[in-house]
Amino acid sequence: MIVRVLGEGRYEVPSEALPGIEALDETLGAAVDAGDEPAMTSALAGLIAAIRAAGTAVAPDDLRVSELVVPHEGSSLDEVVGLLAGDT
Repeated sequence: MIVRVLGEGRYEVPSEALPGIEALDETLGAAVDAGDEPAMTSALAGLIAAIRAAGTAVAPDDLRVSELVVPHEGSSLDEVVGLLAGDT
């Protein structure tokens, strides 16, 4: 799976790492839904760290579509909500 971390780049994440990535993404979504910015910040940092650890950087000229887009590290709750709503 190709995952884009906004403002950073794209990573190819192997299938064996996907269950952990998906669980972290669900944790992030739950924190956003709850409006819990500290939990969202922690979940986002964990998700990005897991993507970096498991993934391999994708070359800029690789045109494969990103299947998951993750907000940039340090995003605020409002930014993440806007991204999910398609405001960006």
